[in-house]
Amino acid sequence: MVVLAASICTKGGKGVISRQFRAMSRTRIESLLASFPKLIPTNTQHTTVETADVRFVYQPLEDLYILLITNKTSNILLDIDTLHLFARVVSDICRTADEREIQSKSFEILGAFDEVVSMGYREQVNLMQVRSVLEMESHEEKIQEIIARNKEAEAKEELKRRAKQLEMQRREQQRRTASSGGSNYLGGGVTGYSPVPRYEAPEPTPSRITTSSPAPSTTRAPAFKGSGMKLGNKKTKQAELIDALGGEMVASPSLSSDVSAPPTPSVSSPAAVSSERGSVPEVVAESVHIVVKEQIALSLLRDGGVQSMELKGDMNLLITDADLAHIKIGLAPPSSDFGNSLQFKQHPNVAKFAPGKERVVALKDTSRAFPVGQSLAVLKWRYNGTDESNVPLSINCWPTPSNDGTCEVSIEYELENENITLYDVVISIPLPDGSYPTVSSHSGEWSLNPSSHSIAWTIPVISGDEDVKSGSLIFNVGGDDAGAFFPVDVSFVAKGSLAGVNVASVTKTSGESLNTFSVDSVLTVDEYLVV
Repeated sequence: MVVLAASICTKGGKGVISRQFRAMSRTRIESLLASFPKLIPTNTQHTTVETADVRFVYQPLEDLYILLITNKTSNILLDIDTLHLFARVVSDICRTADEREIQSKSFEILGAFDEVVSMGYREQVNLMQVRSVLEMESHEEKIQEIIARNKEAEAKEELKRRAKQLEMQRREQQRRTASSGGSNYLGGGVTGYSPVPRYEAPEPTPSRITTSSPAPSTTRAPAFKGSGMKLGNKKTKQAELIDALGGEMVASPSLSSDVSAPPTPSVSSPAAVSSERGSVPEVVAESVHIVVKEQIALSLLRDGGVQSMELKGDMNLLITDADLAHIKIGLAPPSSDFGNSLQFKQHPNVAKFAPGKERVVALKDTSRAFPVGQSLAVLKWRYNGTDESNVPLSINCWPTPSNDGTCEVSIEYELENENITLYDVVISIPLPDGSYPTVSSHSGEWSLNPSSHSIAWTIPVISGDEDVKSGSLIFNVGGDDAGAFFPVDVSFVAKGSLAGVNVASVTKTSGESLNTFSVDSVLTVDEYLVV
């Protein structure tokens, strides 16, 4: 048998799709399909009709016909079997057998036709084999993916092994250094459990155009003497001016009609690089001084939820009075937010927490004393999860595109954990290229950052007080792409422990309570994004 073409046409003879397996012109196919309905006899059960040249083997398909055009010497039984397979393939691919659905799935249908008939001859395949070929499942591809994942896992294990080896070498070196200069029960000096300080050069802070009130300011930042070559789309005059001056802009009551900016901005000079604790109040160190440091890396989803969250913390103890070296530190009950999700790790010479009892930081050997005049990392903890109730500060950024090519952006924050107080909060929102915002409502202060082309919303303090617990910023800007305002970057320094690791009491090992001690708790941000 030789199948010349497989087609689907309307009852009027209009072709919907057709696949030719032998050389036939489009005009020839269209003329054959147009003449086909006229050849169908009325009141008969036959499924084949013939002309002087070809044979039509057909089957109704709801309001359409699916047919094979074969030569007159082909095997009619094989033709009918092939036609039935074609009909099952079409029904399997299309939800409904109407003209629109078939045209939308034409690529898949024609591919399936090629699997059933090749060069006019029927292939020995069934519907399941055709479906498997169309899905293009590859056993070899799956094997390669498994091999790639195994290699990646092996590489991670190798990195962990090398990191552990380097850590052991570092501890051994510190142990030798400590032993050469005198030793005590804890090895003297800074123990191997403490992190090694690392100096990082501060990044230069770009000058900003800052506004906090409608009153103009006469202070100006020094202008750059030169401007580098710029590539990209042509910017507005205002954008070129801001970029060229590196943050300096003269207050002007009127700006370009297509780009909006604050009517009376004040210009601030570059600020000095702040310390790690920023504006967090200093704590006067007593003879027993406990430092609690935490660092958070958080990624929030713009539609709600937590993509990833990691919190790391450590507790350092500094004793300057030898009479107070025999002590134990009682911690407050665990936070209801984190509960048992925290993973604790004690110094090798510090006793583990007893299950179901009060958490106490004390030496395993109570006859020994903590080192005097040396900071010792006695406890570390870690949290990794996606529980939204543990987020300290929620950010809701809501861009609303308008019909005039602009976008209104509403962004708000709210403090979720009232056990901490946030200082120097900066929320940076990216802006579309070449557009500058018009701020209609805001709390705190806002500024434009030309280097990253973003708006920086600054809030000095966020605490549990109702006046500063939450705030909002609303601005309009050119552009209608809501995704251009993400990711939103948040930075702050906080006072207090997010994990709720607080010191409840300090007592001597003899049982005497110690009322004079100091605790300094600081939370810093490694990464805080809304993506």
